Amino acid sequence: MGAEYWLKVCKGAVGIGVGLMLAAGAQANFPSVPKETYKALNLEQSASPKQLHEAVTKRYKDPEQGAGRGTLAKYWEPIPMSMYFDPASYYKPPTSMKEVAERQECVKCHTDESPIWVNAWKKSTHANLDKVRNLKPSDPTYYKKAKLEDVEKNLRSMGRLGANEKLKEVGCIDCHVDINTKKKADHMKDLRMPTADVCGTCHLQEFAERESERDTLIWPNKQWPQGRPSHALDWKANVEVAVFAAMPQREIAEGCSMCHTNQNKCDSCHTRHEFSVAESRKPEACATCHSGVDHNNWEAYSMSKHGKIVSMMGDKWNWEAPLKDAYSKGGQTAPTCAGCHFEYEGKYSHNVVRKIRWANYPAVPGIAENINSEWSEARLDSWVKTCTQCHSERFARSYLEFMDKGTLHGIAKFKEAHGVAEKLYKEGLLTGQKTNRPLPLPPDKEMFAGFTQLYWSKDNNPAAIELKVLEMGENDLPKLHVGLAHVNPGGWTYTEGWGPMNRAYVEVMDENTKIREMAALQARVAKMEKGRTSFLDLDGNSEKLSLGGLGGGMLLAGTLALAGWRRRERSERQ
Repeated sequence: MGAEYWLKVCKGAVGIGVGLMLAAGAQANFPSVPKETYKALNLEQSASPKQLHEAVTKRYKDPEQGAGRGTLAKYWEPIPMSMYFDPASYYKPPTSMKEVAERQECVKCHTDESPIWVNAWKKSTHANLDKVRNLKPSDPTYYKKAKLEDVEKNLRSMGRLGANEKLKEVGCIDCHVDINTKKKADHMKDLRMPTADVCGTCHLQEFAERESERDTLIWPNKQWPQGRPSHALDWKANVEVAVFAAMPQREIAEGCSMCHTNQNKCDSCHTRHEFSVAESRKPEACATCHSGVDHNNWEAYSMSKHGKIVSMMGDKWNWEAPLKDAYSKGGQTAPTCAGCHFEYEGKYSHNVVRKIRWANYPAVPGIAENINSEWSEARLDSWVKTCTQCHSERFARSYLEFMDKGTLHGIAKFKEAHGVAEKLYKEGLLTGQKTNRPLPLPPDKEMFAGFTQLYWSKDNNPAAIELKVLEMGENDLPKLHVGLAHVNPGGWTYTEGWGPMNRAYVEVMDENTKIREMAALQARVAKMEKGRTSFLDLDGNSEKLSLGGLGGGMLLAGTLALAGWRRRERSERQ
């Protein structure tokens, strides 16, 4: 064994060592992505960025797991705007633009064509990567430097960056054609509208975190389908609703799509083209979608003491500080939407459902019954940890118990009103139920107080009392719970929640009394008709007219008197 042999051995050892180092460096290594997701994707947690992105993207694009038009596709057709709600399914490049452009030409041309896009992009991190590389540790955005290095590591793993290559920028062509492409872009063939997996090519950690909502939200008794409700499957939750598919008024139906697009793309929170992280951390970023009658989170939060502190003091905070440093370095003195909902056990990620217990809709069957289960109690403990960043544990547990019991009071009131109205339906007593109640449009089916009836009506379907009960459960009860959850007293006691529910309850009970009194009167009239002689045919035995009550008695007496007078008159003439 000579020197030559040992040289080969040493070279081999070095090669193996370098290989191991490279392999280690190629690991995704995202502790924020839960183990449930790696298990669901059949991956080891040591998987490379390339492996993780490919596995997450494959599931993300799978129609069997929520992508595309859904199982009700045959009932509805897309409209022109649909391409922007679900780009993967419907987007087509414009046919009127024949330009073939290089990277640098994008900005040059769009400075004239769409200057606001360009101005926003120029302010973005995407346009200023060198600035990120030169950040100092004292800068609150210093964390972006490590983030950029992670992005480049991801791209190298995927073969999109050379071993020593660095991104110069993230420009128009990267997002709308292909990341780090060197080729020219044909506007009529190559353009795309970026979807979540496109953003996830660079922002792999955030993409995988968001997609992990599918794996961490598993209801113990299937109160909701797996992974719902969540941002990861909000499009599926939209297209699988029967009334969405059934409505011929597509522009109305697609109003739901305007918010249910987080599954498909990332610009609902990170708005184009600045894609500001600081912007997405502000509560207003959530308000567009998390508002309105059935999920008035913004209204409840903004009117709470927490929200008022933000509105009064938020301009003094540094929103550039990452969420984990918002209190310690950002000067934040009150919780925000992102601060509470992105946090789990002291860590922050794009999975916002790991603490879900009520899911905003207390009327969903099985939710209330589950609220004291081990599953729910474990999540309650996680909420306590969140709240104890500002409050004592005793206060936190007291308030969360307060919230639960207040919500249960609302459920009880709703269930009583629902039971009264449903009994009318089962007995066929609702207004027009037997004479003027057309069937809903397919794929919906006839039912009592169905979700469809919030958006579809025809003649006496639904009846007014039926819609009232439906609105109690779908609108007022969620408002009550959301008001409680966000500490907005008017939002569950007076302005929203209990007050409107109480009025609806009274109206339901009044209507029930009227309907049943009328039914009793009709039954009495029918009974009196039986065996009575009609005054319209005094010589016959037919029963043609109801005679009841004082008025009927008087009419009968008058009729009999008239008949007697006529008989006496005929007798005298004879």
